[in-house]
Amino acid sequence: MHIHILGICGTFMGGLALIARAAGHTVTGCDAGVYPPMSTQLAEQGIDLIEGFDADQTRLNPDLFIVGNVVSRGNPLMEAILDQGLAYASGPQWLGEQILRKQHVLAVAGTHGKTTTSAMLAWILEQTGHRPNFLVGGLAPGLEVSARYDPGQPWFVIEADEYDTAFFDKRSKFVHYRPRTLVLNNLEFDHADIFPDLAAIETQFHHLVRTVPAAGQIIRLQPSDALDRVLARGAWTPTIGFGPQGQWQAGPPDADNAFDVLRNGALMGRLESTQAGEHNQQNALAAIAAANHVGVTPQAAIGALSVFEGVRRRLELRGVVQGIHVYDDFAHHPTAIALTLQAVRRQAASDQRLIAVLEPRSNTMKLGTMARRLPAALEPADQVYCYSVSDGKHALGWDAATTLAPLGQRAHTFTDLQALITALADEARPNDQIVIMSNGSFGDIHNKLLATLRQRLEAHPS
Repeated sequence: MHIHILGICGTFMGGLALIARAAGHTVTGCDAGVYPPMSTQLAEQGIDLIEGFDADQTRLNPDLFIVGNVVSRGNPLMEAILDQGLAYASGPQWLGEQILRKQHVLAVAGTHGKTTTSAMLAWILEQTGHRPNFLVGGLAPGLEVSARYDPGQPWFVIEADEYDTAFFDKRSKFVHYRPRTLVLNNLEFDHADIFPDLAAIETQFHHLVRTVPAAGQIIRLQPSDALDRVLARGAWTPTIGFGPQGQWQAGPPDADNAFDVLRNGALMGRLESTQAGEHNQQNALAAIAAANHVGVTPQAAIGALSVFEGVRRRLELRGVVQGIHVYDDFAHHPTAIALTLQAVRRQAASDQRLIAVLEPRSNTMKLGTMARRLPAALEPADQVYCYSVSDGKHALGWDAATTLAPLGQRAHTFTDLQALITALADEARPNDQIVIMSNGSFGDIHNKLLATLRQRLEAHPS
């Protein structure tokens, strides 16, 4: 079967392409701006990529077009598909019907931590000899790829995203996955471009809960008022809690209780060295609980996580120049920004400054729905640099300087990327921790800043 994928370079669709290829299909695809690292992964797998969405691609005559949620009406290729009555489906629908229905699906849902938790879960299963299938929204170095599929393996770990499925299916992606093991990592308002309020997201999460069989298991964060409301609408599956108020199992604490193992420090120190922050300890606990549901003991899971190297773009150290550490992080929601900065602040020595660099480019941030929360989220930083473009699809609907005014002289705003890099290089000094946060490529600022620092500091060391 020949499948042609529209929007193939996105993390989900690119992973889906790898899975379809592994399932024996001929796969081609197109995107606007075919770009690495996904384009590199795909090319290495022999998947042909086409730049753009030209209507002439219908001449490839595939058996099915798989449509990503970046595609909307007016897209020339999509219009040609509709006009010619050609077969098409969304990525989540195809994945659910053709791949996941034959698997024990372990899905990780939540506003934050989906990628890290699902990567941790896949890593635990990998390290304990189970070689799981997976589709993760990031690249964990130990797993080597973002997606893998072997029809002979029974378990499939998937990052379960609440974003909408396609222009013709406005349900969340995860309603197509039919998990048997479901992690509800947390839940708060996000994606203001498609959801009017938190209640609308809670409805989608309850649609997901309705699909979990009675023989499965739901693993939810406690406390969480939003998840309480979701489950109060109805739950037909055994549910256990993790987190500060969660219980691993009924009955008194014992040595096999993974929550007590974590709380008592068996994992805390080992995780802190590679996965900073309390939020990552909670991610780890969720992954331990999910792995336990398919038979992996907490002790074995903890052993696996002790050598987990993390996920790229999740507080990833990109380089060190004269003691200045430059990190890359995917944080783009105020809660995630706050958690990332708090984690770095807790680990930093007393003489290390924390410099936060932010590009608020997500749809939710562009709309300004959560802009007022940014000063509090950025509070742990000694200096804050914010970059925003003044026009184009990533232009802000609010004024960054006004919004960050409560931070006083610590806040600096820029609309020119090179000016921002120059200012950062002028400001940086040895022992600084520079955390760059964006859900996009941020104009390759990490490499450009490191190059500038090397040029200045290594050429003229103090």
